[in-house]
Amino acid sequence: MEKVRFTETQIISTLKQQEAGIFVKDFAREHGISEATFYNWKAKYGSMEANEVRRMKDRRKKTPV
Repeated sequence: MEKVRFTETQIISTLKQQEAGIFVKDFAREHGISEATFYNWKAKYGSMEANEVRRMKDRRKKTPV
């Protein structure tokens, strides 16, 4: 299994930083990710807030498999 370098909360906060108007290429280089990773994150977490991620995690823990 691949090691996760960023938590979901960190991903959301970095996406919010990019909304300030930095070019994606420069932003990705600054954070040590690829542009493809950035766009994948944006597709998955782009419209979420940090508290929504916490709720989503809580639901996963409570739901029996």
